[in-house]
Amino acid sequence: MNRLRKLYEKSMLCAPSQIARQLEQEKVLIPTAYYASLGRKTRKQYTDPYAWDQKTVACILVNQQYTGCTVNFMTTTVSYKVHKTVYKPKDEWQIIPNTQPAIIDEDTWKRVQELREHRIRPTATGRTSLFSGKVFCADCGSKLNFCAAKSLNANQEHYRCANYKSGRGSCQIHFIRNVVLEKIVLEAINSLADFVRCYEPVFLYLMAQKDILSKRTETSKLRTAIENEKRRIQDLDKLIERIYEDQVLGNISAERYARMSVNYENEQCHLINKVAEDEKKLACIEQTSLDLKTLLKVLRNSTSFEELTPTLVNSLIRRIEVHNNDKSSGHCYVKVDIYFTAIGLIDIPTEDEIKSLMAKIKANPQECRLTA
Repeated sequence: MNRLRKLYEKSMLCAPSQIARQLEQEKVLIPTAYYASLGRKTRKQYTDPYAWDQKTVACILVNQQYTGCTVNFMTTTVSYKVHKTVYKPKDEWQIIPNTQPAIIDEDTWKRVQELREHRIRPTATGRTSLFSGKVFCADCGSKLNFCAAKSLNANQEHYRCANYKSGRGSCQIHFIRNVVLEKIVLEAINSLADFVRCYEPVFLYLMAQKDILSKRTETSKLRTAIENEKRRIQDLDKLIERIYEDQVLGNISAERYARMSVNYENEQCHLINKVAEDEKKLACIEQTSLDLKTLLKVLRNSTSFEELTPTLVNSLIRRIEVHNNDKSSGHCYVKVDIYFTAIGLIDIPTEDEIKSLMAKIKANPQECRLTA
């Protein structure tokens, strides 16, 4: 269990191929060899019990059942003649939560899935950045490539826009050194932590103003709407069956049956699409609420952060945008926008602004009743 948790932690910084090589060096048995050591029969044959494949690591990282749920109907066969196993679309899976003790918490699992959408490119030195998949160009929106080489020391490792292409691309360089970015992010996290720790009511008030916490009402409305839409879909199935029986018995004409069935089927199709759309909105709102709770939990439990870790970065940082450097003042100045998990870009209020906000909260306490 501890090794599995460490594997998920490594995945926030390393690619599956790098994790596979580490497991091989540590002489960790591959799953097939482990089953064989327990006396279980396995279909797959192996020659090296420590030869980990990156696909095996990837399968472990995407396995949702480590979060304590059971996932049914993931696979099927091609046909009753061809018994080859194939995966079904995810919307056809049945996920039953809380059926077993969780090894990996759901928030960590979701973070890993988000990171897996962004390929972590191994460098020649083997070093990777804490911010892999999170740093973007503020102008063109492209990723900033992490540049490390054996000829560069740690202080020289840097980012540059993927569209720069040594001056031949469509964007400017947007250069920033990795050590500078780490310092900026660490200072931003500590500033936010101090603000939340000292003025949490003000922070929650600002979040309510940004319509993050107040989305709980919208969540309730969406759940009710989804239930009503699903109930109507079932009712339409019954109505279609009923008018079909009436048409067979001669109670209604074939032309009227055709018109009514088309209307019912069109309404049903619209409702099915609406349910999918509402469920997507609901999942997004619930994820935002979960992210806000995670962020507050991390910030409340720490007095100060001395250094950045993959877990800290992936818990608190959603996106980083780097602007092109400005040398108009005679010094190189780079603006960096840091988007935190759940709350996005935030400006820490000044002392005068905090006093003004505290006065508003005292005057209208109902506006700040929402807590996370």
